[in-house]
Amino acid sequence: MVFAPARAKRPGLEKPVLEPPTQDELDECPFCEGREDRTPPETFAIAPEGREPDTPGWQVRVVPNLYPALERQEVIVHTPRHVRSVAELEDEELERIAAAWHARREAARAEGFGYVQVVLNIGRAAGASLPHSHSQLFWLREPPPAVLDELPQLEQGACALCEVLRGADEIAVKGDAVLLAAPGGRAPYELLIASRDHTPEPDEAALRDAAFLLRDALRRLNAVEGATPVNAWLHEGGHWHVEMLPRLSIFAGLELGAEIYVNWLTPQEAAARLRA
Repeated sequence: MVFAPARAKRPGLEKPVLEPPTQDELDECPFCEGREDRTPPETFAIAPEGREPDTPGWQVRVVPNLYPALERQEVIVHTPRHVRSVAELEDEELERIAAAWHARREAARAEGFGYVQVVLNIGRAAGASLPHSHSQLFWLREPPPAVLDELPQLEQGACALCEVLRGADEIAVKGDAVLLAAPGGRAPYELLIASRDHTPEPDEAALRDAAFLLRDALRRLNAVEGATPVNAWLHEGGHWHVEMLPRLSIFAGLELGAEIYVNWLTPQEAAARLRA
């Protein structure tokens, strides 16, 4: 990891932003209420009692991904109204999303899938093909390589995340979860959301706290840098945490070829800006 503040001033640097929705986007979005026939049949929904599947009236809707990358892949449509980011969601909407994440993780385990990768992509620069706020669930038979790489140190009785949290420069707290700047951030404003206690996986209440902190982080980031494309994902199995990576820089040959990440913003400065 290399911190190089001067890199932020180099010529030609353009920060991607989330553009406002166009009328065509609003008219054609398949995730908006009333267009349930434009997605595969739902696998789960949070809705008032008596609602028929694949009809209006839902609050959170889960459907199979129409173009899956893996064996099982689901889309969690966060809200029937057309919003582009978790930053725009209300408290009740976040609570329902956390409940849907929890329910689908439990369903995956019941079907023999040992791990569910929860992923949030906001904006085209972050890989989102549809702008309507949603997250994705990848049903995996076993933990992915990135998670397995975190486990050997735990088997030796050490947890790097516990060490980080002991000296953390906290930005915000919700319940037992804390938001902080990642100490070795690969990109500006890379953030972590984690339980203060060493807990392998979040229950529904912890998922709810994480969702609230994710919204808080996005709102703070948008206030500082404007509406920004972001990737976020949940890791569990060791010490659960959410990693949030704003797409404010492009990973080029040095980062991809040598895994030496050049970041123009230190975590201390990132935390200070976001707190302010």
